[in-house]
Amino acid sequence: MALMHDDYSVAWICALPLEMAAASVMLDKTHKPLPKPSTDPNAYVLGELKGNYIVIACLPDGIYGTISASKVMAHMVSTFPRVQFGLMVGIGGGVPSTSNDIRLGDVVVSKPVGRYSGVIQYDYGKAVQGGQFERTGTLNKPPQTLLTHVAHLESQQMIRREDAISTIVQDVLNRNPDMKDRFSPPNQQSDYLFRSSYRHADPKSNCEKCDKGQLVCRPPRTTNTPHIHYGLIASGDQVMKDSETRDRLAQQHGILCFEMEAAGLMDGLPTLVIRGICDYCDSHKQKEWQAYAALAAAAYAKWLLSAMTVSRMNQGLTKNNSRMGHYIVPLGRNPRFVGRQNEITRLEELITMKDGPRKVAVTGLGGVGKTQVALELAYRVRDRDKECSIFWVACTSYEVIEQTYLNMAQALGLPNVKPAEVKEQVKRYLISEQAGQWLLIFDNADDVDMWLSDDRACPALEDFLPQSEQGRILLTTRNRKLAVELTSSNIIPIPHVDEDTALKILERSLVDKGLLQDHPTAVAILEKLSFLPLAITQASAYINKNGLDLSTYSTLLQEQEPEVVELLSEDFKDEGRYKDLQNPVITTWLISFKQIQCQDQLAAEFLSFMACINPRNIPRSLLPMPASRKRGIDALGLLNAYAFINSQDTGINLHRLVHIAMRNWLRQNALFSHWIQRAADQMRNVFPDDHCTNRGLWREYLPHALSLVYEDEFTAQWKVYVDLIENIANCLYEDGKFHEAEVLYTELLRIKQEETEPNHPSALYSMARLIVTYRKQGRLKEAERLGVQVLGMMKTVVGAEHPDTLISMSNLALVYASQGRWKEAEKLGVQVLETAKTVLGAEHPDTLTNMSNLAAFYSDQGRWKEAENLGVQVLETEKTMLGAEHPDTLTSMSNLALVYWKQGRWKEAEKLGVQVMEMRKTVLGARHPDTLTCMSNLALVYASQGRWKEAEKLGVQVMEMRKTVLGARHPDTLTCMSNLALVYASQGRWKEAEKLGVQVMEMRKTVLGARHPDTLISMHKLAYTWKSQEKLQDALALMEQCSELCNKTLGPNHPVAISSSRSLSDWKGIHDSLASERTPTAGSQIEGSQHPETATEHTVAALIAQQPYEERVKAPHVPIRSTARLFLGDHPLLMAFRSISAERGGQELQEID
Repeated sequence: MALMHDDYSVAWICALPLEMAAASVMLDKTHKPLPKPSTDPNAYVLGELKGNYIVIACLPDGIYGTISASKVMAHMVSTFPRVQFGLMVGIGGGVPSTSNDIRLGDVVVSKPVGRYSGVIQYDYGKAVQGGQFERTGTLNKPPQTLLTHVAHLESQQMIRREDAISTIVQDVLNRNPDMKDRFSPPNQQSDYLFRSSYRHADPKSNCEKCDKGQLVCRPPRTTNTPHIHYGLIASGDQVMKDSETRDRLAQQHGILCFEMEAAGLMDGLPTLVIRGICDYCDSHKQKEWQAYAALAAAAYAKWLLSAMTVSRMNQGLTKNNSRMGHYIVPLGRNPRFVGRQNEITRLEELITMKDGPRKVAVTGLGGVGKTQVALELAYRVRDRDKECSIFWVACTSYEVIEQTYLNMAQALGLPNVKPAEVKEQVKRYLISEQAGQWLLIFDNADDVDMWLSDDRACPALEDFLPQSEQGRILLTTRNRKLAVELTSSNIIPIPHVDEDTALKILERSLVDKGLLQDHPTAVAILEKLSFLPLAITQASAYINKNGLDLSTYSTLLQEQEPEVVELLSEDFKDEGRYKDLQNPVITTWLISFKQIQCQDQLAAEFLSFMACINPRNIPRSLLPMPASRKRGIDALGLLNAYAFINSQDTGINLHRLVHIAMRNWLRQNALFSHWIQRAADQMRNVFPDDHCTNRGLWREYLPHALSLVYEDEFTAQWKVYVDLIENIANCLYEDGKFHEAEVLYTELLRIKQEETEPNHPSALYSMARLIVTYRKQGRLKEAERLGVQVLGMMKTVVGAEHPDTLISMSNLALVYASQGRWKEAEKLGVQVLETAKTVLGAEHPDTLTNMSNLAAFYSDQGRWKEAENLGVQVLETEKTMLGAEHPDTLTSMSNLALVYWKQGRWKEAEKLGVQVMEMRKTVLGARHPDTLTCMSNLALVYASQGRWKEAEKLGVQVMEMRKTVLGARHPDTLTCMSNLALVYASQGRWKEAEKLGVQVMEMRKTVLGARHPDTLISMHKLAYTWKSQEKLQDALALMEQCSELCNKTLGPNHPVAISSSRSLSDWKGIHDSLASERTPTAGSQIEGSQHPETATEHTVAALIAQQPYEERVKAPHVPIRSTARLFLGDHPLLMAFRSISAERGGQELQEID
């Protein structure tokens, strides 16, 4: 019997004529040429090898690379439609290394490694930040059966060292003596491997003139047997001839070989790559090894094919030589189709598998590309098997289905079929043997009633599905539940495409390909479109029609929601979709929603509810309570089946574009306000108060609550939901989100003052919350003004001893302390404490908080023993009354650690500080402002012990986190920056200290004011930094300004004022006469300016400078720390300056609610 194109199952591709010559002599038998289409320019050699029928093709002479290879493969597959896999066989450049002893004449076989299929396209990717090149995407793997036989050969090599390659090569040369001169193995002495850094001496000559002293020393092999290596092969469009680039890429990816064609084949036809090594990808190209390397690679291909037999029959569909199949597909092939190789390969396996499933479903969100996958599959089946009939039924309506079946009946030659009987008649025919092999595709099989309803007037389509060994059914559906009903577990889900595939879709859809040079904007658009193929196609159509650039379209996607909906609702033409249907992505989802409404009303209600809140991480406990748990599971299951949502451990995620579409539908149907109210009622029922035990729950709910309360439809009803808004604001405050809390408190105050008297307790409560929020933001003038106002109103409304009045007094004392007005803070604090003991009791939580604050006031004034005694008393009582992990208890522990630190008891401070930090990380979270305060204080403890690296590392970490959590201008962030500058200065890193110090001082002037204690401390520190750099004039000017402001603002007895005045006096009076001995450079004279001892100089120099000259000159060569002790001992000024260096920012003061 004459052979036909369908009989050939193995494609053998070569790049060079000598490779094709090596391939041809491996055949057991050569066949006569077969006719080919005029559109196929390839030249083929046909033959067989151990029962396998093989077609060999070579690339056009002189035209190499991935594109040329892909064209040759495309024509071959079209002419020989039953080819099952390819072998790319020829020469390549080896990558020798210590782990892979690759020599010339060896063979490298591609093998999947990690995420790579065995071939990596090393010149395909994208430029990323820093000038780096990131390889993207993956290529198709060879078929499983081929890899299995490769693994078998590899295992046989491990058991016994077969010399199969040499045996086959010798046999070929014996049978073809004319090949011996060119294809015989060269002498091993000509196998030169030079060092990577050594370039070829003369491009016009061979390596005989190269410096042999640059050769890599390798032990000689004992035999001429070529070794076989398995692993990654790199493919690109340029010859690799740079050894340093070779080594860099090989080290990154574990590459064994470089070549130029394989990447163009892998996605067109699953292909195994076999390369004989003829050079080392360097400038020392050695052509004398090319022919033998090509023969060795061909010998391995023969060895592999001899171990396997590739079927020439389609195993799943019975072959019928009597006729050509019918082809009824209404859509043309999509020329822009890319990706989905894994899904299509799996579908091909299922529909061609012997005893495979008769029905398979493709599922996924509307617009994800199910139709395009099915369409590509249909065309691939047609290309490979002209005898297989393919029928496509678009299930967009009963009428379309009926007409399609009538067309099928006519094509099949069924006589006199009545419309009412056509589906049954077609079913009977497809079951019969005369139908031959067939594939029946039902696209858009989404309507449950259409498929499963037992309506006598219109029977369910499920009843008309034919069951036959020679046929297969494929359904595409958005409804996974329906897919399970119809196909059981034979389901292929279609996910969103990845970034690389999305970029390819965009590229193929755009008229102006140059737009993609704006890569960041292209990716940003794709992210906003959720990498959805239909949305990408729609966007491309709009860009093409209006001649837009990507930046302009990106700005349209950032408009207000109605504008985005309008953009995504604009219809467009697409040849790959049905002409009688609207194509916009918004429209396609509304179709699904209407189907959901018909199937499960609770699912539709869940979707409406989720449209009113944040679409990400929706807690199940936030959803309205269903009548039964099963009903809730069924409803969510249906939404999941339509791919509208996906459930994760963190909650439910609603698709971003579905969220937009659903909100639009609710507005169009005048239901959005109704659902906002229902969502608000549910939120009010479930949202917790701000007790610390509820922190985990409120953090889950907050994103959704905030999304809800800022809806226009909600703000119109704020008066109804004051209690909910107050809870949300309090939780924001507890999480350190002070600005967001302030916005809500301000609005609450406005509403309450409109609804009640200005001095109503409810309004006063909101004012009190604003006071503490202002203080936390460093807005101290506003906090003081409002605090005085509220205190006066409280005394008038409820009395001087009422608990609410005491709270107002306590909060005002905190404001005074934050302003550095410690005497006023202490006076008010003592008054509050004594009254609280009488009114509330000594162990009441508010009383304990007032005691803790009073201890902090003592500490601020350097009265550390009083602060410690009171702090220990508060801590022990709180442990008993509130528990060891209560936030108030942790604050007291933190303050006590700070008191220890200020007394120089660093080990105790560190131990307690670490304990508090770890507990706060557990209770409050690692990013909570109170946790960051602990970390900042601990960094200071490290610095005080000279552990600069630990202090710097922790300080930088806290600074960056505070910038993110609190903002770059928040007082706590500035304190952290100031302390970090101190750490730099302590290491003699003056430039860094100066830069950060100037930045902090200027920002504090703006944020806190020029007279704020923290601003004055910044000036004091910066003056010392300048003096340490011998910028004396600048230092004197700044210290003079600092001294004047300190005396006016803080008073002449304040530690900072004393230190600045005496420093200024000493600098002016003795600088000239003591230029060589002045304290700030003593450390650098003795130890060097970068030595850690110079560190302490910066922190105590102010105090030493205050001592009489006669005492200071007694010990000029004593290290500065010893000098400090010698001159000052436990002088309180030394303690005071510790508070200057460390800053008061670590002190924690507590408001009372």
